[in-house]
Amino acid sequence: MEYFSRAQIYERVRQDILEGRYSRGDSLIEQKLAEEFGVSRTPIREVLRQLELDGLVGSIPNRGVFVIGITHQDIEDIYEIRKRIEGLAALWAADKMTQEEFDELENIYHLMEFYTKKDDIHQFAKLNTQFHEIIFKAANSKYLKNMLINFQAYLQWTRHASLEVPGRLDAALMEHKAIVEAFRQKDGTMAEKLIMEHVSNSSKNLKIIQPK
Repeated sequence: MEYFSRAQIYERVRQDILEGRYSRGDSLIEQKLAEEFGVSRTPIREVLRQLELDGLVGSIPNRGVFVIGITHQDIEDIYEIRKRIEGLAALWAADKMTQEEFDELENIYHLMEFYTKKDDIHQFAKLNTQFHEIIFKAANSKYLKNMLINFQAYLQWTRHASLEVPGRLDAALMEHKAIVEAFRQKDGTMAEKLIMEHVSNSSKNLKIIQPK
C-alpha cells in the first residue's frame, strides 16, 4: 500500500474540495479517510483541523466534519486581493528580474503560444501558473511569494474554467505577450497595469460551478 504523509493527505483532500469532488455539506469521516489513505486517524484528524482553519470545512460537535468549500464570494474576494498583490509583485519584479528569469518567462510564453495553437487548455494552464510564479520569485519578497503561491492553489480549477470560455485562450495569450514586453522594457508601471487587467479579465470569464 502506498504511504501518504500528512502533508500529502492535506493537499489531496484540499484539492478534492477545491475541484468540487466533494459537495458543500458532504461529511468527511475520519475512519473512512484513514482507510482510504492507509493511515491512522491521528493524521486525518490533524488534516481536518487544518482544513477547518483554512475555512474549507466546518465541525459540529457530536455530528462531525462537513465540507464548506469555496463560494462565489470567496472567489471574488480572492481574485480582487490577487489582482492587487500581483500588480505589486509585477511592479517590484520589473526592476529586480534577472536576465535568466526574463529568458525563462519568455520561453514559457513561447510554449504557451505553441499550446494555444493546439488548443491545449490543460498545458496552457500549467504554463500560466509557472509564468506567474517566475514573477512572484523575481519580486524577491518571500512574504509576497508565499501569499501568492497559496492563492494559486485555490485558483487552479478556476483557471481552467476561465480558459474554457470561447475566445479566452487567445485573449490570455495576447495578455501574456504584452506582459512579457513590459518586463523586456523594465516598465514596472506598465507591468503592474497589465497584470491587474489580466487577472480582472480572468475573473470576468469564470464559469463558476460552486454554490453560493
